[in-house]
Amino acid sequence: MAYNNILVTGGAGFIGANFIRHLFGKAGFKGRVVNFDKLTYAGNPANLEDIDKAFGGATGRYVFAQGDICDYACIEGVFSKYEIDAVCHFAAESHVDRSICGPKDFVETNIVGTFTLLEAARKFWKDRQDRRFHHVSTDEVYGSLGAEGLFYETTPYDPRSPYSASKASSDHLVRAYYHTYHLPVTISNCSNNYGPYQFPEKMIPVMILNALERKPLPVYGKGENIRDWLYVEDHCSAVWAIMAKGVVGETYNIGGECERRNIDVVHGLCDIMDELDPLRSSASMKSHHELISFVKDRPGHDLRYAINCDKIKKELGWRQSVDFEAGLRSTVEWYLRNMSWINNIRTGDYLHWMQKNYSSR
Repeated sequence: MAYNNILVTGGAGFIGANFIRHLFGKAGFKGRVVNFDKLTYAGNPANLEDIDKAFGGATGRYVFAQGDICDYACIEGVFSKYEIDAVCHFAAESHVDRSICGPKDFVETNIVGTFTLLEAARKFWKDRQDRRFHHVSTDEVYGSLGAEGLFYETTPYDPRSPYSASKASSDHLVRAYYHTYHLPVTISNCSNNYGPYQFPEKMIPVMILNALERKPLPVYGKGENIRDWLYVEDHCSAVWAIMAKGVVGETYNIGGECERRNIDVVHGLCDIMDELDPLRSSASMKSHHELISFVKDRPGHDLRYAINCDKIKKELGWRQSVDFEAGLRSTVEWYLRNMSWINNIRTGDYLHWMQKNYSSR
């Protein structure tokens, strides 16, 4: 399906910015992208400075619009002004720890914000089926797995945190708009993303930045929780495949098929850091592994996530292109090359949050 004007919500964030890069790069999208972002702590315009220079301004193919997805008038104005014919909805509060400390923001952004977007799309598109509302969700809506088994698109929802509950609610709203109003929607549920531009509240960038400063590497519990890791570029290519070829009303799981214990991920990072940014021989510590520090486990910490993504592979021909070891090294190298980006992040909410939540553990 061809689109002229794609609205990307949360496009200044980690996955949204990578998706916009994918559209203008490998996807070869020829239309206009409207990046709608509130620019909260995790939204960073610097993530797309080069895209703005290349496709913004007089070319008009990249437009940034700052606003809140809960603000209907603002969303309505964007739909009208730019004649939006497709939405890729990334905007969300996504950090589980933050949802435990303050769930209200998650309810407002993830549920009310999604509702607002759905209403705007329903009004402007009416009954047209040559439109698309793609909603990006998470595997956390499915709950927790034991030592065996996988999440399928048909797995019953069993969210365990305010974050996953808010995302489950938004998924249900999207499906309801499909069944009730015939809004042309698709949904994807993905596993843990990692890669360039990820805000340092998630595990991998936290470990990289702490290792750079020789600070403790905080690992919840014993580090035995298992996650399925998906390189962000592979996630973006999957989302675009769904928007281009996916069946309206369908849900597609997107997984890395790469399960790792948290502690093994951290040890792998330490190995890479020992090679690329070795500790001085005169230092009291000889290896980044010595920085690992086990902290009190997160409340309601799900044991294991693992996704079956046979559906998107068989129906849309998508495949992962980056294995975990290569992706992890590439991610570490990106952070080491982009110290100015890191330093800008450190001056804001990140520093306050990390000091408050990790320095005393």
